[in-house]
Amino acid sequence: MENIDLIALIVSLLAGAVRLAVPILLPALGETFAERSGVLNLGTEGVMIISAFAGLVGAFFTQNIWIGVLTGILAGMLTDLVMAYLSVTVRANQVISGFAINLVGGGLTIFLYRVVFGIRSVSPSVERLDEVNLPVLSNIPVLGPIFFQHNPLIYVAFAIVPLASILLYKTKFGLAVRAVGENPEAADSKGLNVATMRYSCLMIHGALAGFGGAFLSLAFQGTFIPDMTAGRGYIALAVVVLARWDPVRAVWASLLFGGAYALGLRLQATEIPIPYQLFMTLPYLLTLIALIGVSRRAEVPASLAIPYTRGHED
Repeated sequence: MENIDLIALIVSLLAGAVRLAVPILLPALGETFAERSGVLNLGTEGVMIISAFAGLVGAFFTQNIWIGVLTGILAGMLTDLVMAYLSVTVRANQVISGFAINLVGGGLTIFLYRVVFGIRSVSPSVERLDEVNLPVLSNIPVLGPIFFQHNPLIYVAFAIVPLASILLYKTKFGLAVRAVGENPEAADSKGLNVATMRYSCLMIHGALAGFGGAFLSLAFQGTFIPDMTAGRGYIALAVVVLARWDPVRAVWASLLFGGAYALGLRLQATEIPIPYQLFMTLPYLLTLIALIGVSRRAEVPASLAIPYTRGHED
């Protein structure tokens, strides 16, 4: 009986890791494209919180979760359009631009929340999508509950991974992205428009981080809570480094952090005489450990965070 309970606990933890990995994986995939093109986008947290709010607004007023997801994606792309203008066109410091997006995102969403919904005793919410059990696969012992009994948005998120990998490694676009991130002058001399490529990658980042933000408000919480991203945008940055700028490796890194979240939540429900806040620090401690472990061996794109204009590179 104890063995059965232990297996059930492990399955529950791993299934939770899959769910909690999604809002980390999606922005990490987007950040992979941004950094591969040479743009360090530290504004992921801001993009996600804006998209989380926009997603709730879209779903709340249309009563359609999928429209809410689309609204969140569009909001993310519009937010990253600002980041693209600052970092690519104006050639502003990318670190400062990213933090500015984060600060504006946090404050703007609180302001707009009160404008749109007013002051309520009960937060506006939407009905989350039901879990979809994939035929045959969901019935596989152990693996079924872990991987194939989830919200449909989770399946969509993980389906993006192979598409992102193919786009980055098997297409001319992906080759151009990597060329621009490694040596923009050489890419420019071959006829590639560096600014266009970087704008394109930031739009990809906005779409994926926007999807991640909308996932938090629509599939995870069912409502909007200020600061609900809780540092996931920054963890996504760590995932990119840990995965060495590779979409497939980002899956395993995201699952690692998702597992830390799931374990922290599970430990909160126990009677262990330790403050629950300590359990919630697990993902952040893991972030620090991971970054320390791989930072010296990380092969950063050569032109990362370096603004570029034709004939001149800072």
